[in-house]
Amino acid sequence: MKRIDRRAFLSRSGATLLGTALGTSLLTRPARAAAGQASRVIFFYFPDGVVGASQSGQPSLWHATGSENAFSLSPQLQPLARHQESCLFFRGLSMGPTDSGSHPGGAKKLLTAVDGGNGESIDFVLSRTAGQAALHRHLYLGVMANQSSASGDKHISYSASGQSATPEDDPSAAFQRLFGNGVPNVPNPPTEPTPNRRRSVIDGALADLAAFRERVGPVELRKLDAHLDSLRELERRIQNTTQPPPPTEVCRTPTRSTVPNAEIYRPERFPELLRLQTDLLVEAMACRLTQVGVIQNAFHTSDLIMSRFPNTPMHDPGFDMRSHQASHYGNQHDPNHREYADYLSQRIWWVEQFAYLLDQLKARPEGEGTMLDHSVVVLVTEVCDGNTHSHDDMPFVLAGRAGGAIRPGRLLSYDYARHGGLWASVANAMGQSFTGFGDSGAGPLGGVLG
Repeated sequence: MKRIDRRAFLSRSGATLLGTALGTSLLTRPARAAAGQASRVIFFYFPDGVVGASQSGQPSLWHATGSENAFSLSPQLQPLARHQESCLFFRGLSMGPTDSGSHPGGAKKLLTAVDGGNGESIDFVLSRTAGQAALHRHLYLGVMANQSSASGDKHISYSASGQSATPEDDPSAAFQRLFGNGVPNVPNPPTEPTPNRRRSVIDGALADLAAFRERVGPVELRKLDAHLDSLRELERRIQNTTQPPPPTEVCRTPTRSTVPNAEIYRPERFPELLRLQTDLLVEAMACRLTQVGVIQNAFHTSDLIMSRFPNTPMHDPGFDMRSHQASHYGNQHDPNHREYADYLSQRIWWVEQFAYLLDQLKARPEGEGTMLDHSVVVLVTEVCDGNTHSHDDMPFVLAGRAGGAIRPGRLLSYDYARHGGLWASVANAMGQSFTGFGDSGAGPLGGVLG
């Protein structure tokens, strides 16, 4: 019997599968950014917005002020002062007018950049493109994100079907999934083709399909996505390529949670749970188990009682102050108003938790720098000012150098730019050639890359 050449078989299989499907607009040919490429992306979400511009005309207490290269951080951003040179700050990013003034509408658009959430969120897109070779393509961790059976628009991550996913709130369950059998021997993340690493036949086919993809509709695009996933799985099984494990000084088994499952929805436990989930995500990425991660803290319009957080400025055992309750602080910034004072403290606390995540990434060596240097980490929430629920001038922060693809340490200002352009920029920093993202078709934001 004639022996079938493996590469010829894969090529013919690819042609068959690609011919059966009809195309996809966002799955474009992987291409390194001019200056480098990010190894991973993390989205860190907190609920209920920030202290933005007040209804009485007082300026935002969130946004940085100044010029691109000479700017000052606001009171709420002060915890990022030690990471200022590793961050990009933004003015003028908008999620668009649809459902503006709505928490649920903002949550649906946040990572999808699609009105009504009827699209795939950027984290899911990147999990099946840039992160498709990882053992766990998509790591979605929550902290009290499913309390009271929360679902639907309470969650920010949307699969290809336009359905919101469910985060894992229990650090013990997440630990078992990732490290239950110890630190696994996993391959390195995808890199540029080298003489010792065969180039994917699918990547070659995508070069020919790039023009075709732009001419088909969303239904046909989703079909091709599924076929490409199947083909990549087939290729990996046939090639059975292995690479050395990550260095042991970087990858290590994290601390297992001691919080009982019955207590993961107690507000007193929230800071401890968030620290556990953050550490778990960093360890999983250090061990190259995943390249795409999301941490969702609670959910919009949350009843999270932040005044019960021990050893924090919000702690007040005699008074229950909830996140959403505090966000309606009134029409002006009044430090004598209880809700306003507590809301400001809450927002600063969230930024401190984001800074802790950056601390952990910066502490891990990677290549010529640290994990943070090779990452894209984005701080997000579903509205701007918590009292007005505006979807304009969104309070996003991007951290990391993306392996050289991004030059941080700047304040980027736009005259109304759709936030889908930021997600297109993030995708390009991950080595994906996106010309646009979301229903507005917003292209990559000028100034983010390079």
